[in-house]
Amino acid sequence: MKSMLSSLAVAAALIAGSSIAAPAPSWTPPPDAQRCPSKWGAGDQRGSANHIKPASIVNAARLIKTGEIVEMGRVLSRSMPLSANRQYNILTKPMAPPAGTNRRTGNEELVVAEIGQVGTQFDGFAHQANGDSFYNCFKFDDIATRNGFTKLGIHNVGALFARGVLIDIAGYKGVPMLGDAYEISVADIEGALKKQNMTLQAGDAVILHTGWGRLWGTDNARYSRGNPGIGVKAAEWLIAKDPLLMGADTAPVEVNPNPDKQLSLPIHEMALAINGIHLLENLKLDEMAAKRVYEFAFIMQPLKLEGATGSTVVPIAVR
Repeated sequence: MKSMLSSLAVAAALIAGSSIAAPAPSWTPPPDAQRCPSKWGAGDQRGSANHIKPASIVNAARLIKTGEIVEMGRVLSRSMPLSANRQYNILTKPMAPPAGTNRRTGNEELVVAEIGQVGTQFDGFAHQANGDSFYNCFKFDDIATRNGFTKLGIHNVGALFARGVLIDIAGYKGVPMLGDAYEISVADIEGALKKQNMTLQAGDAVILHTGWGRLWGTDNARYSRGNPGIGVKAAEWLIAKDPLLMGADTAPVEVNPNPDKQLSLPIHEMALAINGIHLLENLKLDEMAAKRVYEFAFIMQPLKLEGATGSTVVPIAVR
């Protein structure tokens, strides 16, 4: 009888424990009424790209002193890591038999891929939503079609020419590469900026070097399984600086998995859907960090893919 009572007590304790409410998530998206219309105006589709103005372009151009170009884009190839169920296939084919007395021949290719979301990629605002609500509260049922989105397509972004800032977090921590799922803190960002004698300005292309790109093409499984990056607090700190974009040498820019197991890639939603700030992923930053290219003219333009969620890109730094 005593044993039975003990068992019942244990069962009651387990039931009571299971009814305890889960802790509140570390971030909750604001309701539409609090975030719309965007600060750029009702109906705006460009978000942070509105920072690109003649004056800001001239200011960025003044950073060019030597004319040195450093490419930050990855080569698209079959050997690159791919997120989720994405694919990249290229088929080369001759255009036609030899023609003319000069026997001219030619070749072309068919690319089958999520061309907006492979390699070094630039996320547009149709890529992520809060439920069915995108940036500036455009709704999925109103803008989604089989042939692309009628609003928020990546073709709206245009050419980007801005001040770029590389924040070398790995260098600040004194390591070649941050650890798996290391969450970059506000203190890390502030410390790295202080070490580099840099400050952020509104409209900057803010790029974080974690060293994770060392795994690209050498350990794709580990590269794709998870990664260091910014968490909720660091993202909120950066977003408050009003950047043009946030980028990194990782697949999602943010720490993955998030330490808060209740959240699913919250920085994607926070940046793209809530605040209209672009993300730039899978950057090649080893040369940038080695040369200490911390401030530069950032130049990039997404492909004119009408209605697309993003674009593979090749950004460059010019100093």
